Amino acid sequence: MRCPYCGGRQTEVVETRDSDDLGTIRRRRACVTCSKRFTTYERVENINLYVIKKDKTREQFSRDKLKNGILRACEKTTVSLEAIDKIVHDIERELRTTEASEIESSKIGSMIAANLKTIDKVAYIRFSSVFKRFVDVEDFEKEVKRLIG
Repeated sequence: MRCPYCGGRQTEVVETRDSDDLGTIRRRRACVTCSKRFTTYERVENINLYVIKKDKTREQFSRDKLKNGILRACEKTTVSLEAIDKIVHDIERELRTTEASEIESSKIGSMIAANLKTIDKVAYIRFSSVFKRFVDVEDFEKEVKRLIG
């Protein structure tokens, strides 16, 4: 492991902790060269997942892209980063436990929408407006009525 401060290659593990989901190991390290401490996370490398887009093209699943989409929907809301990380983790775990290595983007979008709907209605509407491709105000109005009713 290379030190992020000095680039030294010799580090010592000071502390190791399993995360709450037991899928990630947190390691606290100390650089032998500069003595600074830093944290690394270790996660099991899973098989590659591919997302089938609406235009039928395929791209590799990206946890970061998933999180960024949710973050955009949750901007200026009360949704915490911990809640967003939990949604990302839960969706990724569910996708990886299926037998398929290819997942329709619409399935992922539905999973995100369902999660957002339970925690923040504004974030849900924001996400849905892009996911469901709202074209005009009437589309928003229909979705808000469905949400309220």
